[in-house]
Amino acid sequence: MRFKMKSPKHQLAILAFSAFYNAVTMATMAFPDCVNGPKLLTSNLVCDSTASPADRAKALIKAWNTTEKLANLVNNSPGTARLGLAPYEWWSEALHGVAGSPGVAFSESGEYSGATSFASPILMSAAFDDELIHAVADAVSTEARAFSNAGRAGLDYWTPNINPYKDPRWGRGSETPGEDPFRIKEYVRALIEGLQGTGDTTKVIATCKHYAAYDLERWHGLTRYEFDAIVTMQDLVEYYLPPFQQCARDSKVKSIMCSYNSVNGTPACGSTYLMETVLRDFWEWNDENQYITSDCNAILNFHEDHNYTKTAAESAAIALNAGTDTICEVWPNTDVAGAWNQTLLDESVIDRALRRLYEGLIRAGYFDAPKGTPYRSLAWKDVNTTAAQQLALRSAVDGIVLKKNDGLLPLRKNKASLALIGFWADPVAGDRAMLGGYAGVPSYYHTPTDAARKLGFKTATSTGPRNQSASASDTWTAAALKAASKSDIIVYFGGNDMSMESEDLDRNAIAWPGAQLSLIEKLCALGKPCIVVQLGDQNDDTPLLKNANVSAVLWAGFPGQDGGTAVFDILTGKSAPAGRLPTTVYPADYVNQVPMTDMSLRPGGSSPGRTYKWYNKSVLPFGFGLHYTTFKATFKKGGVTNSKYAIDSLTMTCKMRHLDLCGFHPISISVKNTGRTPSDFVALAFLAGRYGPAPHPIKQLAAYTRLRDIGAGETREEALAIRLGELARVDEKGNTVLYPGTYEVLLDVPTQDRIAFELTGEPRVLIEFPQPPADLGEGNGHEKL
Repeated sequence: MRFKMKSPKHQLAILAFSAFYNAVTMATMAFPDCVNGPKLLTSNLVCDSTASPADRAKALIKAWNTTEKLANLVNNSPGTARLGLAPYEWWSEALHGVAGSPGVAFSESGEYSGATSFASPILMSAAFDDELIHAVADAVSTEARAFSNAGRAGLDYWTPNINPYKDPRWGRGSETPGEDPFRIKEYVRALIEGLQGTGDTTKVIATCKHYAAYDLERWHGLTRYEFDAIVTMQDLVEYYLPPFQQCARDSKVKSIMCSYNSVNGTPACGSTYLMETVLRDFWEWNDENQYITSDCNAILNFHEDHNYTKTAAESAAIALNAGTDTICEVWPNTDVAGAWNQTLLDESVIDRALRRLYEGLIRAGYFDAPKGTPYRSLAWKDVNTTAAQQLALRSAVDGIVLKKNDGLLPLRKNKASLALIGFWADPVAGDRAMLGGYAGVPSYYHTPTDAARKLGFKTATSTGPRNQSASASDTWTAAALKAASKSDIIVYFGGNDMSMESEDLDRNAIAWPGAQLSLIEKLCALGKPCIVVQLGDQNDDTPLLKNANVSAVLWAGFPGQDGGTAVFDILTGKSAPAGRLPTTVYPADYVNQVPMTDMSLRPGGSSPGRTYKWYNKSVLPFGFGLHYTTFKATFKKGGVTNSKYAIDSLTMTCKMRHLDLCGFHPISISVKNTGRTPSDFVALAFLAGRYGPAPHPIKQLAAYTRLRDIGAGETREEALAIRLGELARVDEKGNTVLYPGTYEVLLDVPTQDRIAFELTGEPRVLIEFPQPPADLGEGNGHEKL
């Protein structure tokens, strides 16, 4: 993370999370000893593994004195030696691999000096393969447990980032699965199961973040620490909350992080409406007394930035009263003791928070004997295994998107000489741009140059600019042209790195950096085959797509530890590209049409709308992706085509507790590989129609699947499952309603086939959403201050 840090003199400083915590840290974690520990511990019910987790947590906290309780409500928990509880750091990270953070300690060399670094979430999401996501999460949690068993990490990890990525300027978009809430929900479903496991013992405690409506870092002088997101109920329920509903209601994630920003006037970490009414009561996220953590220094922001309170004591009291259970702080700044001394905080609230925290650890086997838990045997031998390395490569390969190809790709001969040019083609030691944000220390780092040379290509390399303008002092073009002049094929490795887009750093422009574009134009004007491989988030590709001298364009996101190998697997045809864009590619002028602070999705006023659902002037649309072959995708005859269904009959026959999870009739498709190259194919099915409240979305994703290794001439059939929740629309009050009307189903991007069916009868409310009070913090105590 990057943080606004204030000294006693309120001086401003920014610490980059990746740089700050990628260094070797000294974090340690020790399991309590319920056999040889202090009698106060061994005789406590918490050590009885046959008792319920809730009763065990209650008995433990009952044994603490007030001083001990107050000290342990922050992330850097000191524990209590009297009871045999060592210090515990709640803040560990594992976004796409065990990552640098206060709770994770990499060694300088040897065992635990690295962990597998998978592709960034945005790139993995582009594979549209939930089995892949589950496998990666399972591998990450295995390595996380190994680190925990060695005392080098905790049992809870503050991942995933599931905020929908609606604005291309957002610096943290690459941490997310993309712009579509349905895609994010399915990603989350697979990921949480892989991280937490399905057994009685939690593998690791996952944390869905950032709740809610968070997608601004630092834009035109406004920061996330003070931003008040004004969101309609319709947009909140339709767009910003579905991933969290999946986490809390359906996947039963063990932890959630509340965000820095305010929502409709109340800081998210002080909103009783968001944390109690919606999260715990309506979504019934209370069956295991799961915990909420604040984002780091978010409670400090109550009084220093939001002007919601006046003192640190008031801020702590409001957060805890509203449902926050542990307060993350970057340096000591939380005044829980002051809140207690000023009678702003009842002991019952303190006990509730601590019981939630420790019940989570109890469910993860924290107090149990090693032989009694399934994960305590995991060790260094289980980190960065051959299988994990192969999976890391696959996590990058499967998501890479081919944006343009004039027939040059795949490269057929490795005898050709290559000019590998750009800032990440052959970087200096320590420059690990391919890892992206929230990365750990990889056991190895294979660059594009490494991969090319391993394949036997003769290479000439030269660096290139990053975010410089076209008029910047040019120290790269001459060397780049020299390398290109003596090579058969030019491959330019450019795009964006974390110095251009990251936490606490939004972009002001989404055009290709001027200096990079100028260099690309000069290189590709040499008359040689010219390929562009793009790192990071999306830029306006119009100049590249229209330039006939640019032979091919690939998007590689942040591909992780084996990113160079992944790119060359695609370039050489070892793997055929099948990734699809998880976000819209907007024209550069889009940033002048809508401010980042506008949280609305629908077009209106000067806003042209957001995401593929409401915006139709993209450079490349959500779901776009080329192949090395051709496919014919069609709907099979019969089934739902031209059929009518009574809404009452669809809901009356469903036995699901939540009507939005009720299944609709499966939709059968046929996909034929009409070319010569075996390839995967991602089938995307969208719904469109003029049903429900106006305005109506252009289309919305309702189902997808990835069909693997379809041979040349082969036809593959698949049934796409669609739930009633995907058919429904959200009304102005935030209710999810199934409406009568004609529903059109569109297959693929661009659309290859379409069918329609009709729903009849009266609208049926599937989810009646709780309405907010005028004061979203009602009940958190601020009205008494």
